[in-house]
Formats: sequence, structure tokens, C-alpha cells
Amino acid sequence: MNQPTKNYDDWVRLAAFAATATALLLVVLKFYAWVVTDASAMLASTTDSLLDLFASVMNVVILRFALAPADQEHRFGHGKAESLAGLVQAAFVLGSAFLLVINGVERIISPKVVVHTEVGIWVSIIAIVMTLALVILQKIVIKKTQSLAISADALHYQSDLLLNFGVLLALVLSQGYWLRADGVFTLLVGGHLIYGAGKIIWLSVHHLMDHELSNDELSQIKEIVLRHEHACGLHELRTRQAGQQRFIQFHLELADELTLLEAHSIGEAIEKEIEQALTPCEVFIHHDPTSVVHAELHDKEKI
Repeated sequence: MNQPTKNYDDWVRLAAFAATATALLLVVLKFYAWVVTDASAMLASTTDSLLDLFASVMNVVILRFALAPADQEHRFGHGKAESLAGLVQAAFVLGSAFLLVINGVERIISPKVVVHTEVGIWVSIIAIVMTLALVILQKIVIKKTQSLAISADALHYQSDLLLNFGVLLALVLSQGYWLRADGVFTLLVGGHLIYGAGKIIWLSVHHLMDHELSNDELSQIKEIVLRHEHACGLHELRTRQAGQQRFIQFHLELADELTLLEAHSIGEAIEKEIEQALTPCEVFIHHDPTSVVHAELHDKEKI
């Protein structure tokens, strides 16, 4: 396992286990606060953290499979399991969102005065501090790895920050200032979660459908190939990504008079340069003499 891949694995595992531990502690604290206060927003917050816990545990399980190296049955690795983790996360987010909406509407229709608000306020403050620390860690991991599964998990906890602030404000306003605040803030956060889940679903499907790499990455590949002194051009450039791993293939156009050994050496040099620039990735190069390129492309156009 090369060093970039090892670092990716370590960072992703750290974020996944930190999220699971945080969610477990928040479930215990919020459940206690809900029992004491009987606040709808606190019940919604407890439900949200419980779903976050299930999602984070699922994330740990799926990421363990996604980070496994390629084997005889999965020659291209297990990276797509990370996109599946994103879909699972989105499903949990949607479930949490609909529960929040239902609770919010119910409390708007039948508002109640929240009791023992000091307990709910202190638990909400603790939850905000813990969640903020986790989100900062997740942002660092996402910046280093671009992990889709951790991005999906981070959505939960970013939304939890809004939810906890909303609960905190709702607990204060519900004390005779605005009884329906308890339900209104719950409803608003539910809508935000539905929107965020839609984005995660789109990104997950985007990766599962073998979408091309970004335009900047494609331009970088072409630049590396074309600046080699013996490369006459390239065509049939195809790319995709599964988890952290990128797969790149193209036809390299070379002069007819080159020997097979020379062509192989040129391809090896270009392959190594691309792998260094876009690690971790696998590069597949087909060598074409320039004399056959025009006919080959013409035949493909007919097809």
C-alpha cells in the first residue's frame, strides 16, 4: 500500500470512529434531556442523533469494505462501496428529516410550554461544542481525502449544529415568548436535511455511473502526455473514479519508426508522471503508430 493510500485510510477511519463515538454520547445526553423537558425539539434532536449513530456505524462497516485492497473477485478494488455508503447516509438523513417535519407540524398545531428548560439548554450547549469539534475534524479529513462517505456524514453533523442552535433558541422562546418556536425550528431543520440529502444522493449516483474526472484533471492528463517529446498525440481518453481510486485509459500516438522497446519506455514514463500527479490512480495506455490513427478513428466514427 503506497503512502498516500495509507494516509487516506487512516484519516477516513479516524473521522468515521470519531463520528460514531460522538453520536453515541449525544444520543444518551439528548434522550435524558427529552425525558426531563418533554420538548418536541429535543425529541426531534434525539431522534436525529439516533439516526446519525446508525448511519455512522453503517459508515464504519461500509468503509472497512471500501478501503480493502483489490482482490481476485474485485480487480478494480472496492471503492464504489463508498458511494453506496453515501446513499445509505442519505436515506438516514431523509428518515430523520421526515420525523423532524412530523414532530414540528404536531407541535405547531398543539404548542406546549417546555418544563425544566435549564437541562435542555445545557445539553444543547454541550451538543453544540461536541458537534463543532467533530465537524472541524471532518472538514480536515474531507480536505485531505475528498471522501464521499465522510462528506455525507459531515452533512448530518453540520445540520446538527443548526438543529442544536434551533433547539436552544426554541427552549428559550417557548417560555411564554413564542410557544410555537419549538415546532417551527424543528420544521425548518427538517427541510434543510431534505435538501442536503438530495445533494448527497446526486453525488453518490454521479460516482456510481462512472462519471468522467473533472475538466481540470482531464486537462492535466493531456498536458502531461503532450509535453513528452516523443508523444505525437492521444485519443480515446476515458476516466472514472471509485472512492479514492482514479482509473485512466487512453491511446498514445507515437511515430511509426520507434521500436517496441522504445514505445514501451515512453509509455512507462508518461504513466509514472500521471500516477504521481493524480495519485492514487491506475493508468492503462494503448500504443498506436501515427499511421493507423486516422483509419482507426474513421472506423470508430462509422460504428
